[in-house]
Amino acid sequence: MRQLGYTLIVSLFAILVACGGGPKPEAEATSATEPPVTETAAGAADELVVPGARFDQPAGWVFREPSSSMRLVEAEIPGEAGAALLTAFFFGPGGGGGTDANLQRWAGQIEAEAGVEPTRDAFEINGYAVSTIAVNGTLKPSRMGSGPTEAIPGSRLVGAVVEGPGGPWFFKVTGPAATVAAAEPAFDAMLRSVRP
Repeated sequence: MRQLGYTLIVSLFAILVACGGGPKPEAEATSATEPPVTETAAGAADELVVPGARFDQPAGWVFREPSSSMRLVEAEIPGEAGAALLTAFFFGPGGGGGTDANLQRWAGQIEAEAGVEPTRDAFEINGYAVSTIAVNGTLKPSRMGSGPTEAIPGSRLVGAVVEGPGGPWFFKVTGPAATVAAAEPAFDAMLRSVRP
């Protein structure tokens, strides 16, 4: 009788294991600090995720750890005339000052070519308002310690303020005029891709 009970228990255990009711191996550990790789719907470029918004990340731009704690994003934009630099800033919802003040401040970082005025544009997309400025000339030395230490002629600056829920966000590209001009379609596409 005891032998029959033992045989019955062993048989039941075998059935449980065969049906998946037995002990299961522990799942592989995954790192909670590794962000998932995200792509746009077209699969052409990664997303640039900032507090409160997302943008399509331009292909070929080299995003890296910002060199200043003031910067939210930093990327090198390669070009035959030399690399340009994208910087982005976020000071919290409603922070960072007014749009016009920022655009004028950026224009003041370039000594414009004689007779050439900065060009401004504005558009609305996906419920966001985007204001831009562009100017060619000599990039002035920075007084804040994170820009050039000497004047750089033949430069171009393109800046954008993106306003919307949770914003504003501030984007600026500076570098050799030819490199920045060539990067402007990708910069514009990035701005137009803004979404929550």
